[in-house]
Amino acid sequence: MKLATYKDGSRDGQLVVVSRDLATAHYANGIAGRLQQVLDDWNFLSPQLEDLYTTLNHGKARHAFAFDPAMCMAPLPRAYAWVDGSAYLNHVELVRRARGAEMPESFLGDPLVYQGGSDDFLGPCDDAPFTSAEAGIDFEAEIAVVTGDVPMGATPGQGLESIRLLMLANDWTLRNLVPTELAKGFGFFQSKPATAFSPVAVTPDELGDAWAAGRANLTLQSSWNGRKVGLVEAGPEMNFHFGQLIAHICKTRHLRAGAIVGSGTVSNKEASRGYSCIAEKRALEMIEHGEAKTGFMQFGDTIRIEMKGKDGHSLFGAIEQTVVEAA
Repeated sequence: MKLATYKDGSRDGQLVVVSRDLATAHYANGIAGRLQQVLDDWNFLSPQLEDLYTTLNHGKARHAFAFDPAMCMAPLPRAYAWVDGSAYLNHVELVRRARGAEMPESFLGDPLVYQGGSDDFLGPCDDAPFTSAEAGIDFEAEIAVVTGDVPMGATPGQGLESIRLLMLANDWTLRNLVPTELAKGFGFFQSKPATAFSPVAVTPDELGDAWAAGRANLTLQSSWNGRKVGLVEAGPEMNFHFGQLIAHICKTRHLRAGAIVGSGTVSNKEASRGYSCIAEKRALEMIEHGEAKTGFMQFGDTIRIEMKGKDGHSLFGAIEQTVVEAA
């Protein structure tokens, strides 16, 4: 099943069901007006949406219309929690090695996470506004999941069972603000502006056998200013799967239905596969040449992030954003 949220002038938009080929959509207001309603009552409402999805895919939905990603908000326009991990240790190791820091032993068994702002997400085609290009504007191509309720002390298996939907994310980072913030010992804040998400969120079964052991075993594509810079495999080098990330988050607290958990920057050791964030490219340049040559994004730059299924068709639709100066 594929779900999206259309802009309607409200904060939470209007829930729509989207066909498997992303060609058509149908308002879900006869079942639920907002995605959070569905997540709060998943067992009752999701089967009804599945029925509408089946009807839509068979071309029999009476009020179907052409799906337009530009009309989409984030699938969940605001969430009770947005917790981003760093599940790909190659990314962590590269960035630390570039500045002469070793990987702590604890990182190998204990995931890194931070809690981001969940009250102001960007839609997949929304401009990404920033106050200054000097802040070091960087995209981060990621995978994210949306959970149901998860109890404190949940196991990784329970974490996997709680996953309702998957999305793509562009977790924007202002790299030049990061060192000062982390030096204070209190984590990210100003360096982590609003995150953008893919046009649609999909149930795990839409990935077929590519969804296995809490990982999406598919290629994540990133194109910067129309040039493909990343063809990164999302499955094999994900050191902590989503069930483990969720269990880590729930060690001392509950997660409520509608929480979003991110994978962190998808990263591969094979440099020829490219990169999912500019910081990683710069880290490689530092390691190999002693200086970073690739600059960060400028106003007017574009980024496109997409993942295709084994059939070659787009699974989530594409995040397509332009960097602009904030008004």
